[in-house]
Amino acid sequence: MKDRWLPVGVLAGVLFAVNVAARLVARFAFDSDTEAQDRASLVMFVVIGLILATMAFIWGRRYPASRWIADIGAAVIVAMLLTIFVGPFISGDTPFEGGAGDFFSQVWLYCGFSIGGALVGFMILTTLGWDYRSQSLKRFAETKMAKPRRTVRR
Repeated sequence: MKDRWLPVGVLAGVLFAVNVAARLVARFAFDSDTEAQDRASLVMFVVIGLILATMAFIWGRRYPASRWIADIGAAVIVAMLLTIFVGPFISGDTPFEGGAGDFFSQVWLYCGFSIGGALVGFMILTTLGWDYRSQSLKRFAETKMAKPRRTVRR
């Protein structure tokens, strides 16, 4: 149990730590410049996408798609909930201070960059032929070709 959920928890913590770092940079370095804060937020989402692309690449080699998609999905949901409900307190706001539009735009951006990053990582992995399914099909073909052909008596 620990072997499966510890990496998921660590991934969720890393994603939340990226958010915390972006919020602190935006708060202390660009306190009044909204354009710079938006850029810091965009950089945060790109970094989250790159992290998830890397994890999809690594986990896609080791595990079937059903497992790593569930693991990444669980980590993203936990990190997104922390980002949305706990993150604003770090930067001195409240979760609904900007209104429902800002709240839901953050949800959609987080989901979009997360899904996009994981898809990019898995597409690269599949293109190279290193994913779990391709490797298992390769092993299957090798074992079938290694067996001698059976002769049929008539």
